[in-house]
Amino acid sequence: MTDAILVINAGSSSIKFAGYAVSNEGDPPLLGKGQVEGLKTEPRFEVEDANGTTVGEHAWPGPIRHGAAIDFIIDWIQANATDTRIVAAGHRVVFGGADYAGPVLIDAGAIAAIEALIPFFPLHLPHNLAAIRALADDHPELPQVACFDNTFHQTLPRLAQMFALPRKLFDQGIRRYGFHGLSYEYIARKLPEYAPEARNVVVAHLGSGASLCAMREGKSVETTLSFSGLDGLPMGTRTGSIDPGVLLYLMQDQGMDAAALERLLYRESGLLGVSGVSNDMRDLLASADPHAAEAVELFAYHIAKQVGALAAALEGLDALVFTAGIGENAPEIRAKVCHRAQWLDLRLDAAANATGGPRISTADSPVSAWVIPTDEERMIALHTADLLEHRPSG
Repeated sequence: MTDAILVINAGSSSIKFAGYAVSNEGDPPLLGKGQVEGLKTEPRFEVEDANGTTVGEHAWPGPIRHGAAIDFIIDWIQANATDTRIVAAGHRVVFGGADYAGPVLIDAGAIAAIEALIPFFPLHLPHNLAAIRALADDHPELPQVACFDNTFHQTLPRLAQMFALPRKLFDQGIRRYGFHGLSYEYIARKLPEYAPEARNVVVAHLGSGASLCAMREGKSVETTLSFSGLDGLPMGTRTGSIDPGVLLYLMQDQGMDAAALERLLYRESGLLGVSGVSNDMRDLLASADPHAAEAVELFAYHIAKQVGALAAALEGLDALVFTAGIGENAPEIRAKVCHRAQWLDLRLDAAANATGGPRISTADSPVSAWVIPTDEERMIALHTADLLEHRPSG
């Protein structure tokens, strides 16, 4: 019987999950992964084994709740992975505020604390909590761990946390937190295997959500996402940085209310809004539409601009790392960014970039460039196993 950790990443309309074997050495091995998509429309379940082979599928005729999806996932594992025993569940929780310095075992107090943070992240935290509560209701004996996506950035210097707003707002929690922390933490953990001498590193997490992080000796010192998921780079459907005056104009002159602004900023902008074609970089790169090409160029321009800004925050740059869906799989984007970063003494190896690296800079490049796959789910499994091992007995 294999003891396993179930990792859950619950969104508004989907639940992604993965199973990892508890291991005493190195990274926990992946047992399988899957998802339930379209919770609010036409839900569909699919699961793959560790080799990527589909081993289970299911569809529902109409919408289901997070709880029903969690129940189905657990039931499927118990019925089909009969040599596996789930001993704990680890959850990606998008935001833990300023108080949590790391993952926590979930109890009533932790749930109440996360619930109190919903006003900061109303689009995400309710769904994270729905999965936690569903699992607690049906499997109260199962230990659960919350892994927060902002805690890696607890090391940000105070100045990097501050907006130029009245101090009382900072004290009320209006500050720069940073996100994609689980991804950055995994990269920081793996980086010594690739570039052990790199001290000052910028990591580009490029996916539907995108950000950059400046690390000094594996610790976050600056990042492009800040108070919410809207800052920094343009993303699949999100604006990235925008002049607050634009929002005042839209409210005062165009009569847009908070709901309309939320829809515009989160769902109608970014690559989709600029291109009018798609929020998927693969579609944009394959499109002949000039607006799609413009969206691609805008994305690469802002990445390169922020690489320069973060290099300044680090007071020097040793390495640039690309990761996540676009970062790992779009050599065209990497080439555009590296071309704009030549002034930093980064020299691209075009052939290595075309094949995905891992090193994509020339051997004599003073600043090295890398493609390193991220694995947020494995990071959650590592945290969960560690908490289980070190939790107080009794």
